[in-house]
Amino acid sequence: MIERDMQKAALRGEPSYIWQDGQQRRLEMISRFAGEGVHGWVLENGCGVGMYVEKLTGLGADVIGLEYDFKRALDARFNSDKIINAAGESIPLPAATFDLILSHEVIEHVQDDRAAIEEMVRVLKIGGRAVIFCPNRGYPFETHGIFWKGKYYFGNKLFVNYLPRVLRDKLAPHVRVYARRDMQKLFDGLPVIFIERTVIFGAYDNIIARFGVLGKFLRAVLQLLEATPLRKFGLSHFWVVEKI
Repeated sequence: MIERDMQKAALRGEPSYIWQDGQQRRLEMISRFAGEGVHGWVLENGCGVGMYVEKLTGLGADVIGLEYDFKRALDARFNSDKIINAAGESIPLPAATFDLILSHEVIEHVQDDRAAIEEMVRVLKIGGRAVIFCPNRGYPFETHGIFWKGKYYFGNKLFVNYLPRVLRDKLAPHVRVYARRDMQKLFDGLPVIFIERTVIFGAYDNIIARFGVLGKFLRAVLQLLEATPLRKFGLSHFWVVEKI
């Protein structure tokens, strides 16, 4: 049972179960870049157990959560009755439905990331925005673990993402990682403009819980680096696009 749960975490990611400073910081970023604020119809594309659905609803929006994993979709229904069990590559909703879409550390796990992006653009209204977080290849750790000789090894693995792509993908075939040019290709030819394209560091809540003040100092220093060229070593891409 434990092995099966770890395999699912490897293939589909592990959603947020506890609301911490890192999630709150990202919620504030989403709100800041939502255009006219979080309002109207919002889609969380890959909602996990529904924590962002709950928080975005609390900001006054009508939020629909889309979740591929059936068990997690059931869990998300404890937070909202607007949960759809479906794949992001084929969203079962009409075009031009949403004012805002959140894709939080999801596209790296889908079968076809380009198709998932195309679907998000399709269901956005003109002037609507998509906010996307996903793994940055420049981060020194592969945070999703690796496979070695057919066995999955959980945890942060140093320098895996710095290997040549063919070797990196043999160790981590279950999850994508993106350089800036990879992100750009996902949007080539689509009717969007770019509002924000940057890289952010994490909040390191677990390190702070263990090391206290030293952990907070590390977080402060790394987040200051987001305003420098060293942000290329950050944890996640943070992209915001607007449909035109």
